[in-house]
Amino acid sequence: MSGPTDTASHLRHVVEAGQFALTAETTPRPSTDIGQALARVLPLKGLADAVNVTDGAGAKAHLSSLVVAGAMAEAGIAPILQFTCRDRNRIALQGDILGAAALGIGNVLCLSGDPVEVGDEKDAKPVFDLDSVGLVTLIHRMGLEGKLSSGREINGPPQLFIGVADSPIDPQPGWRPEGLLRKLDAGGQFVQTQYCFDMAVCRRYLAGLADHGVTERAAVLIGIGPLASARQARWMDENLPGVNVPAGLIARLEAADDERTEGRRICAELLQQLREIPHIGGAHLMAPGQEAGIAEVIAASGILLTRE
Repeated sequence: MSGPTDTASHLRHVVEAGQFALTAETTPRPSTDIGQALARVLPLKGLADAVNVTDGAGAKAHLSSLVVAGAMAEAGIAPILQFTCRDRNRIALQGDILGAAALGIGNVLCLSGDPVEVGDEKDAKPVFDLDSVGLVTLIHRMGLEGKLSSGREINGPPQLFIGVADSPIDPQPGWRPEGLLRKLDAGGQFVQTQYCFDMAVCRRYLAGLADHGVTERAAVLIGIGPLASARQARWMDENLPGVNVPAGLIARLEAADDERTEGRRICAELLQQLREIPHIGGAHLMAPGQEAGIAEVIAASGILLTRE
């Protein structure tokens, strides 16, 4: 990535070239120090094709995601700016969408947002003027039609690569990914999923998506991450809806002298296994506060060396 234009369009180019895309994630903190926010994500430069900047993750306030994403773009790190529907009405959303494009941010991820009840501002009033499908529709039309939702003309319509979210499941007979299809019909162009550590489930999920034409329409990036300990793995298995951490992985962590190192080794192995699964578009690596660890995993996996 050699300049602002390359940074903004890099992920789109990787996806459209049919390469195995690698994205990661950073969560801003309640701070006014943009230098610290950039320092945490710099290890991912040149390794991740793009890095998500979460938007009020856990329903908690933090340094503006738009500000962090803009600073990342300036530093040559392609951001994926997450937008949640929880905190803004369509007026504020459109203003931030225009702001993102003005700052050279080329990618967005449209989400509903965690409920305020799970955060530390339980008296906050959620907005939800739009749902995630409505937000995808809004961004898509702003770029395609060059107009705000009110009909006013946009000077320089935002041309954003639009991401949507999904949760991998083990498809049952008759299953159809209705929610994901609605997001793609609205204008979604790539998909990032919740964690999936079970490669057998992942294969069946991607095969099911392929049966419904999803993987021909959008790259699907499967969520994984380095497990810090057996305790964390058990907590995720028991408390994150739809997330299954296989018993064999937990046993490996329990038997390791250094659980964090073993967790990164496991993640690199899973990346290599994901690379061989039919219909996959890439991987999305998540681990709060472990940006440097994710960079180590990507480097250790050797995935980037397989690209032509």
